Amino acid sequence: MEKALSLLNDDLSAVEVQFKKYLDSDVTLIRKVGEYVLTSGGKRIRPMLLLLSSRLAGYSGDKHISLASVVEFIHTATLLHDDVVDGASLRRGNASANSVWGNEASVLVGDYLFAKSFSIMVGAGDLKVLDVLSEATTMMAEGEVLQLISTCDLDLEEERYISVVRNKTAVLIAAACRCGGILGGVSEEKQKALHEFGMELGIAFQFMDDALDYVADQSEFGKAKGHDLAEGKMTLPLIHALRHCGDDDRQRVTTIVENEELSEEDLEYVVSLIEHHGGIDYTRRRAAELVEKAGKHLAVFPDGEVRRALCELATYVVSRRK
Repeated sequence: MEKALSLLNDDLSAVEVQFKKYLDSDVTLIRKVGEYVLTSGGKRIRPMLLLLSSRLAGYSGDKHISLASVVEFIHTATLLHDDVVDGASLRRGNASANSVWGNEASVLVGDYLFAKSFSIMVGAGDLKVLDVLSEATTMMAEGEVLQLISTCDLDLEEERYISVVRNKTAVLIAAACRCGGILGGVSEEKQKALHEFGMELGIAFQFMDDALDYVADQSEFGKAKGHDLAEGKMTLPLIHALRHCGDDDRQRVTTIVENEELSEEDLEYVVSLIEHHGGIDYTRRRAAELVEKAGKHLAVFPDGEVRRALCELATYVVSRRK
């Protein structure tokens, strides 16, 4: 991500300042929990995409700083809620907020971040940006519910799973990119191109998370290996393996995902099954295909260092180890 980071150094510093400003509250717990999560090692992919997209669109004002903060606030709010739903104890290698302050505090601070995000958007005064981000937030909630009702569903098909990923993860990344275009006042064609770039990239990003959940070292990835499996989540590596395995293996996996606790033996069995049927390689290949497709959407913009930085950031998504 070096090119993107070098281009955005000042802007990212300004975004960090905005985080502190927007977390300033008379309620100390809000500030403590918010700062804990926001400073826990996030890669700031969504703010970076909004900042780069606004630059690509020729924007020269300062609203991109506030909106970059908004997309990270929205993302952080969903993380706080997700960890409560999943009963997670780790987030980015640290104790999750809910394990430190409890579920109630995590949910309520997540609510605060959502509310603050919309307050900031209204203050920015752009109804189209408000429309795009409010629609994205609604779709994210739908994605969370879709994932919930798909828990332990071994018949979940790839296309249905992609619908979950599109709503739960990719839609906010796509919205961040589109908002950059809106700020720059580019044509609807170019706004749509940025949106599609972000959507393909967002799905690829989740696919890589799916793969890393089964193969990454906990100290690098920041959460326990097999966390998705322990929660009964059907992700692409397992969906691919189940599509190709025999009835006996499928029955064994059914028993494993329905158990309340995931044993090391069961995890190794599923990892071995996924590896045998090429589930990790398939997932990474699909992610790489999506990133290549994403880059093509940017062809409507002139070539230059900003467009190349966006493409390099997209490439990072499929090469990351955490």
